[in-house]
Amino acid sequence: MKVLIVLTSHDELGDTGKKTGFWLEELAAPYYRFKEAGYEITLASPQGGQPPLDPASNVPDFQTDDTHRFQDDAEATAALAETVRLDTVSASDYDTVFYPGGHGPLWDLAEDPASIRLIETTLRVGKPVGLVCHAPGVLRHAKNEDGTPLVQAKLVTGFTNTEEAGVDLVDVVPFLVEDELTRLGGRYSKGEDWSSYVVEDGLLITGQNPQSSAETAQALIAKLAV
Repeated sequence: MKVLIVLTSHDELGDTGKKTGFWLEELAAPYYRFKEAGYEITLASPQGGQPPLDPASNVPDFQTDDTHRFQDDAEATAALAETVRLDTVSASDYDTVFYPGGHGPLWDLAEDPASIRLIETTLRVGKPVGLVCHAPGVLRHAKNEDGTPLVQAKLVTGFTNTEEAGVDLVDVVPFLVEDELTRLGGRYSKGEDWSSYVVEDGLLITGQNPQSSAETAQALIAKLAV
């Protein structure tokens, strides 16, 4: 099995002067679930090369066994330093696609034509897509073949409004994931803040927050094993 993991290239947290990027746990935990399942892993980002790490995800409170393992893994860190450009990849080359979150994707991947096309094409040819935390927000412009929003009438989850309020970024992000998925007609649901919660609707698998990253990847692996 081949999995494409798509990371953000965006590093500015709105107009705050602070940095953002991808959330380390949301890459590290899925990376090792896929690796342990024997998957061939490719990392991609809009700009290619080294994607920006959200510095907040690397403070001691948010480090895990998986994040420590990733940072000590020469093969993994080398792959991260050399992500392929997203506009050069083809959905036909992969069995599944996975999107880690972090706030960065709300600015670039949510608007990126290559990302939108990748998601639409992957699902249309019958392959699953997994997205966790803020990453479900990148579905905002994806469409079904009839032009309706891809998430319309689908079971979805993603970072909650109350979780965004908990990190004091409600007025900083370009949109709130929960509100946007609901606006598009998604059948949004959520678990308790900061607890693992994963929703499946056919080939679309979404996780609520960083705590959901491993479970989201495991659900994707289980889907491919059927």
